[in-house]
Amino acid sequence: MASDASRPVRLWLWCVAALVFLTVVVGGATRLTESGLSIVEWRPVTGMVPPLSQAEWAAEFEKYKVIPQYELVNRGMSLDDFKVIYWWEWVHRILGRLIGVAFLLPFLWFLWRGAIAPGMRAGLVVIFILGAVQGGVGWWMVASGLADRIHVSHDRLAFHFTLACVIYAALIWTAARLLPATAAAAAPVRLRVGAIVIVVLTLVQFFLGALVAGLRAGLIYNTWPLMDDRFIPRSADLFFASPVWLNFVENAMTVQFNHRMAGYVLLLVALVHLFDVWRTQDRGEGTLGWATALTLAMVAQVGLGVLTLIHHVPIDLALLHQAGALVVLTISVLHAERLTPRRAAQADEAKAALDARSV
Repeated sequence: MASDASRPVRLWLWCVAALVFLTVVVGGATRLTESGLSIVEWRPVTGMVPPLSQAEWAAEFEKYKVIPQYELVNRGMSLDDFKVIYWWEWVHRILGRLIGVAFLLPFLWFLWRGAIAPGMRAGLVVIFILGAVQGGVGWWMVASGLADRIHVSHDRLAFHFTLACVIYAALIWTAARLLPATAAAAAPVRLRVGAIVIVVLTLVQFFLGALVAGLRAGLIYNTWPLMDDRFIPRSADLFFASPVWLNFVENAMTVQFNHRMAGYVLLLVALVHLFDVWRTQDRGEGTLGWATALTLAMVAQVGLGVLTLIHHVPIDLALLHQAGALVVLTISVLHAERLTPRRAAQADEAKAALDARSV
């Protein structure tokens, strides 16, 4: 699609992606401040209005006092303390609703104006459906902590976080598809495959990191590069639970170890990919720059992860680490998109959409 014609659609998609970025970071703060269970009801419409009077605040506080987290963790907290955790969760939820509105209304407008090429419409509908599912997944996660737990289920948290990152990646990819194709799209297939593998491994690493966060596994074994005085802990400690697969989602040591090892693997794959780009690509196409930026971002992210671990997960470093992960994902998706050829029919579809828009 011509760059000038697609600019409003690109800007819209980037704005929605920025909202998703912000929501993920606020979600991290909500988890780190133990605020996620402060609102014990799911009211998609009426829940948009926060308590406005002292009586309404007191009523919300009474609802919170019924759940195990209050009884076992926060018993005796003041109403003012409750307001702090309530506001974190309310802002997180309102941002989720805002994303839905910010996506749907402009999408319908652009669709009516014929500004979206036919080949893009199905993908955008899928993104919207994933966003709607994400809202349900968020409540499914919160509901897991209202009865028999003092925290939300860590595996549901990991799924919720990873799905948000998939939606974010899809928005970035779609926005980048609206830019003119670059010469990098003619690169060897192995470079494109390598770039896509990095995106997939990054999302896997996100899931593993969310398991660490959900299990509070970052609060133990706060040394690096050794873990429990070893680079690879004893198998008896890594796999003590039965069946064995349970250790990968329930054993805090194994979950943290997997996150560490996946980080090393991801960085190694990025370095190999960078070398492959360096020896293959024409420096003038910008591909080497993107591969270099991706590798440097991963090095910085590993450093942030180590600092977060050895300082026992302070909220500022933890949020920087989470934001850094999204930066890595952004660069990896844009890099992979540059190396991916456009469909042959895309130019014709774009021209048809532009002609329809001008009628």
